[in-house]
Amino acid sequence: MIPLPLRALRWAWLLAGLTAAGFSPLVQALELNGVTVTPHLQLDTMRYRKDPEPAVGARVQLFLVQPDTAGPAQLPAAADVRIGGQTPAALLEQRLWAWHDLPQSNDLRTLPPGSLTVWTFNSRAADWGAGSRPELVLGPATAPLLRTHLALDPPRQWISAVTFLAPTSQLRPDTTVVHLANDSAEPVRLVDCRFWLPPDPRNPRVLLPQPRLQTFEAFGGQTVIPAREMGGFRLRTDPLPLTYAALEIRVQSGSQPPQSLWTHLRIKPEHFDISGGWVNEGGAVTHEPFLKTLKRLHVNTAHLATTPGYTDTLLYSRYPLKYFHQLTPFETYDTDALLPRIHAVEFLGEPQYGGGRPVPPQEVWEKLQPYAATRLPTSLTHSEERIWRDYAGLSDFPHYDAYRVSAPAPDAWSLYDRWDGARIRWGAPLETIGDMCRSLRELNRPLPCAYWSQGPHAGWGVYGGRRRTSPTPAELRMQAYHAVSTRITSLYWFNLSLKSLVKFRDTLDELGRVGRELRLLDEFLLEGQAYRHTRRLTVAGKPDWDLSSITGPRAALLFALDLQYQPDPEAKVFQFGPPRSATWSFALPAYLSAVQDVFRIDAEGIQDVAWQREGQEIRLTDTASQVAVYVATPDPQLRAQLEAKRQALLQEEARYQFDPARNDADFAELVALEKRLSR
Repeated sequence: MIPLPLRALRWAWLLAGLTAAGFSPLVQALELNGVTVTPHLQLDTMRYRKDPEPAVGARVQLFLVQPDTAGPAQLPAAADVRIGGQTPAALLEQRLWAWHDLPQSNDLRTLPPGSLTVWTFNSRAADWGAGSRPELVLGPATAPLLRTHLALDPPRQWISAVTFLAPTSQLRPDTTVVHLANDSAEPVRLVDCRFWLPPDPRNPRVLLPQPRLQTFEAFGGQTVIPAREMGGFRLRTDPLPLTYAALEIRVQSGSQPPQSLWTHLRIKPEHFDISGGWVNEGGAVTHEPFLKTLKRLHVNTAHLATTPGYTDTLLYSRYPLKYFHQLTPFETYDTDALLPRIHAVEFLGEPQYGGGRPVPPQEVWEKLQPYAATRLPTSLTHSEERIWRDYAGLSDFPHYDAYRVSAPAPDAWSLYDRWDGARIRWGAPLETIGDMCRSLRELNRPLPCAYWSQGPHAGWGVYGGRRRTSPTPAELRMQAYHAVSTRITSLYWFNLSLKSLVKFRDTLDELGRVGRELRLLDEFLLEGQAYRHTRRLTVAGKPDWDLSSITGPRAALLFALDLQYQPDPEAKVFQFGPPRSATWSFALPAYLSAVQDVFRIDAEGIQDVAWQREGQEIRLTDTASQVAVYVATPDPQLRAQLEAKRQALLQEEARYQFDPARNDADFAELVALEKRLSR
């Protein structure tokens, strides 16, 4: 996502004949100040019965500025724009583009002097993909106002993650955590940054520059990001408005002039939320025993909106769940009082399937566009990695659902040759969860991403002869952590209906354990960014461990996920062996060069681990199976702080005096409630 030109490209707009062509004679000049290119990608670890189309497109953002020295510009509508010789409408019709947000004929915008607007298109063809040089023509074909070529080069530096954080009692964020990637052969120095904000949030397409800021907290105090490395900074500001903004960050390489890295995204305070699907099946959220169960699992969000008998009673004040639904009418939900209760807008289901007909990405954009003028962040459920690049960038908070055992799936499970020739139809490699998370993250960067993780569900059938129709506790845990280790910022369980929890009681303890661990780690998942991933093989070339790291200004989370699991041919479930000794090396960025403490952490406590520093790597030895999570930090006080946080979580769990996972009387109460509601 690096801007193409090192200097702005000034567009000379010829005034002669513009009035006759339907354009304002006020137009004088316009600058293309930046272009971000996010190349499409296609995983090579997924298996399908039909080969996917090649991933040759890209998501492109154009940052257009009307200079202070010029008069206001009336931007042309999409019908008067040609890129690669065709209009956006023609490109959509031929499926050469997936979607765009160029102004429609009834959406002409006057761009005041000194202001900026952002145009986005998501292409499907190589002629508009990374490395292409499509011709850009503005204005009528008979009298073009501009004729130039866009150099859509793959990025060498880009903004990889932007997270907005707000104090608990504050609606608007005042802290921005920014991660940058430098994939060039030269180090780059952070120079300054600035926001471009809309003077009128109801018209978020027109943005004005804010002061350039040079006072920021570079990670590790290092304002220079080495070659092939990552870095970043924490920026503290006055509270930011909840609207769309452009973020411009200037970096400098050697004696070259500074160049700007750009991104355009919604400002929304980020919180690590844990949600459940279908929680109100049968009206379950109007009953306290079920709400106590969700509280015990650290669930704070649900796929619901205002619900009579719950949100209008004392139950909501005792057991609040954030809203995650269509959230209309806007005037009901877009209020200072309700915004803290809102996770995101989500109402389109799975548009890649669309009830049998895929919903075209442009149609999805049209359905989400009315939310742009509100303070309500949008989310979208992606389903199939083979084509979800077409939907990249459509929502503020993308997530996906794809499960690995006993569930419908778009990939062909019997085609995975993962276990010495054994082919199964009831499951797929668990580690492909992490692969898909990395795909979704890179296609939508720098947006935050979430994941619908496979939990207990009473509605799945028998697949491949497997009698158990939901994941085992181990399968549940592994799928969740393959996602968490890629740096998601929320996790949704599908599903946590009362019927499902009763049918698969053995998952309750693991759901609660994962929930407690996510609450322990959430602050580092929010402020961090995925750093490295390695799939380690045995000497014989078999999968051994997935090693991943999430790094941030205060610590690194290091994940070792066990890949030596096997499909049980009789029970048809995945089995993990006993803990085994292993030694792993995790690379760390330069800004974490002063690590003083490394420890293992989980729901049961904090443990010492043998470790040493070797150059830019942490080498540690431990005995583990399934999931092992470690914290590496320069802060010698962090260990005690996290243990205090864990104790507070235990006290919160005990306060509700309700544990259906281990207390038979509490579970019997849930069973009785489920029977009553199912009648």
